[in-house]
Amino acid sequence: MNELISPMNRYDLRDRVSAELSLFLDGQARTLGRVSPDLGAVVQALRDFLDGGKRMRPAFCYWGWRAGDGAEADEPAALHASAALELLQASALIHDDYMDGSDTRRGAPAIHRRFESLHRDGGWEGPPERFGAAAAILLGDITLTWCDEMFTGCGLPAGRIASARPVFDLMRSEVMAGQYLDVLAQAKGLSVSTPEEILARARTVLRYKSAKYTVERPLQLGAALATGSVDGPLAEALSDYGLPIGEAFQLRDDILGVFGDPAATGKPAGDDLREGKQTVLIALAAARADRAQTEALRAGVGDPELDEAGVDRLRQIITETGALGLVEEEITELAERAHKALGSAPVAAQSREVLEELAVAATARQG
Repeated sequence: MNELISPMNRYDLRDRVSAELSLFLDGQARTLGRVSPDLGAVVQALRDFLDGGKRMRPAFCYWGWRAGDGAEADEPAALHASAALELLQASALIHDDYMDGSDTRRGAPAIHRRFESLHRDGGWEGPPERFGAAAAILLGDITLTWCDEMFTGCGLPAGRIASARPVFDLMRSEVMAGQYLDVLAQAKGLSVSTPEEILARARTVLRYKSAKYTVERPLQLGAALATGSVDGPLAEALSDYGLPIGEAFQLRDDILGVFGDPAATGKPAGDDLREGKQTVLIALAAARADRAQTEALRAGVGDPELDEAGVDRLRQIITETGALGLVEEEITELAERAHKALGSAPVAAQSREVLEELAVAATARQG
């Protein structure tokens, strides 16, 4: 991934976003330190968690701002506002990992597992699992709060922040709604809905939990911070580019969740299968499966004890039904649609070049 995102390396964007987050956490550490030294564990956990992010959402927000021809003097403030989206992502991931019962994130223990261990190692009273769950909920909540604080206090003129606020608020509502629909889909499983219903639900989750939140809304947010408007040809063009790239990004993530290399993804192979993720990939396999394959999918998807042999069997079914090939074809088609939209978008040449490269990074990544 890092090798593909040459624009982020070229302009030191990833490092600059990380620096903004570090400075912000320094201030929060001082605030929490005045409350209690016990809160040092909270800040350190969040520092570690934020250290490994891809910075996709800040990148798209920043380049949306550049596409809107933001004033050079406002560039540090625009970067600060963009970095705030990494705190929103942290909130979503911390809660998501707890809801999914994931053990790891980015190759390290998930937040709820980290605080379970803290409880267990300290020999404290009560169930470690309950303490870990409570800590994850609270850390997810505080990063959501800090996201708002960092965005609002970015230093851009108040009018620009106010003009972008509707996009910021809508993005947060959409991702939470998409998260609920994802949980609902897992609860319903493959056995209580028709294949058509499963696929329709999977596409709704893909769009609102990931596609809009990852690419389209950050781009529109950045552009609104630059132009003071959420409407117009630029916003429309960025949507025409951003939504298909966001959908392709999530489809690639769905493939990696089943076929990805744990060394690159930071999660055990087949974790999405054990968690019962009702992705487009799984929905397409279910729609095209024969009786024996359907029974295997229903038995295996959502089984937390699924072993490597079971994962391999489900991978084979996904491939044999043609679902894997269909998703790869869709990724290609979405990337081509985005490329066409970007070609006619009213953006500066430099922004166009970077957005082209970010599109490749989002859709061709291996982790």
